[in-house]
This record gives sequence, structure tokens and C-alpha cells, in this order.
Amino acid sequence: MCRWAAYRGEPLYLEELVSSPAHSLIEQSHCATRAKTATNGDGFGIAWYGDRPEPGRYRDILPAWSDCNLKSLARQIRSPLFLAHVRAATHGGTRRDNCHPFVHGHWSFMHNGQISGFDAIRRHMESMLGDELFHARTGTTDSELLFLLALEFGLDGNPIGAMEKAIATVESLSREKSGEALVRFTAAFSNGRELYAIRYATDHKPPTLYAAPMGEGKGGKTGYCLVSEPLNDEADTWAEIPDGSAVKVCPDGMQALLFQPQVLQNAA
Repeated sequence: MCRWAAYRGEPLYLEELVSSPAHSLIEQSHCATRAKTATNGDGFGIAWYGDRPEPGRYRDILPAWSDCNLKSLARQIRSPLFLAHVRAATHGGTRRDNCHPFVHGHWSFMHNGQISGFDAIRRHMESMLGDELFHARTGTTDSELLFLLALEFGLDGNPIGAMEKAIATVESLSREKSGEALVRFTAAFSNGRELYAIRYATDHKPPTLYAAPMGEGKGGKTGYCLVSEPLNDEADTWAEIPDGSAVKVCPDGMQALLFQPQVLQNAA
């Protein structure tokens, strides 16, 4: 399982999540404590928003703990909204275009989890994409394809609804092809304004997801952090997001929502 961290709020340096905390994302890349695999060494990536609508991005196949460029960038880049991810591969080889976050236009997306039997439904998922999004795919992961499918289903207009439809489609295809469906899905994604995260699993055993306020400003808390596992030992700070939930972080704060995919019939 992968590990990730995301932030939305007053600008802060990426290192405050990526490298500085006691249990930073770099620390989690070789010593995760709340994942099935303690080591997440199949590459890493960061996406951040600045003055332009599209996010900047840096990815590599090196383990996060061994890339000096990552530490240097995290120390220098200051952003109000960013996503960071360390990968433990389940689908797709260790190559740069399989590393999260994935981006398309002003959207960025990263995922931790799995689609059981993905190879049996991959072609059917691809057939649902229009030409633009089909040709936008550069890697071979289930995560990237799920992101593109959500874009096809209207991520711009209804982010949570589009993700619900994408997951429901995957479940329907899996049941049609194999008679069962197992989807474990914890993801974060952003349009450069709002930050969204989802925790969901068909077997009610989703990967972990936590949220916490960060910093103190004149008006109170300066932002919110969403993570696969807490960045420090202050247990009271981190609230676990329940299974079947979504959160939305915007300038007004953090909002909790239900996430309820409606399984489709004859998805293929």
C-alpha cells in the first residue's frame, strides 16, 4: 500500500509534510506503521499549485528517502495546496509515468488501494474514455485509469459524484466479469481551489485516512492536512475519516460528506 499527504490552506513549505515531521512522508516511505507494507520504495511524486491554474509536478522512480532533489524542492517550494505520494506498486511497473500524483489540466489525483481483477476489466474501462482522455493516459496503473474515468464522468462539474460513478462502474464491471468485486480506495484530488479526499472499500476494509488542522493564524487554523497516517505522535490531533466518507477542504474549512457509489447494471 502507498502512503500520501495533502494540504490546503495558507501557504506553507512542502517540507512541513514531506520531510520535517517526526513521521514525515519520507520517513513513511521506509517505515510506514499503518500499512500492510512498511516500505514504499517504488517511486514518489509531488504536485503543487502556485500562480498558474495547472499544478507543477515532480516525480521519480527512486525511493523518496534517497532523492536529494526532493528534499531540496520541499525546502524551497511554498504552496497553499499540494499533494505528495510515496508508492508501493500493485499494478504497473516501476517507471516515472506510473508514479502519483497524476495530472490532467488543472486536476491532480493520487490513490492508495487496489482494484482486484483489474486486468480483466482494464480494456472495458478504457473503452469508456473519449479520444482526448484515452490518449492522455501515459502509464499502466489502475489509479491513473480510474482518475481519467472520473474526468470522463464529469469531475469538473461534480467531483464527488464523478468519483462515485467511476467506482460504481468498476464494481459493476468486476461483478460482470468475475462474479465479485473488491475495491479498496483512499484518494485525494484537487482542481487547484478545493481539496477532496475519499475513503471507501467494498469489503469495509479501506486503507487508512486521517485529517488534522494545521498552524495558527490571526483567524484561527491556517489549513488542513489529509494523510494516510499521522505525521506525529499527537494522537488527539488526528481524526480518522470513516469508511464510506468524503471530505472537502476549501477556504471556509473542511466539510464531511457521504460517499455512496450506486452500482450500475450492465456497465460494459
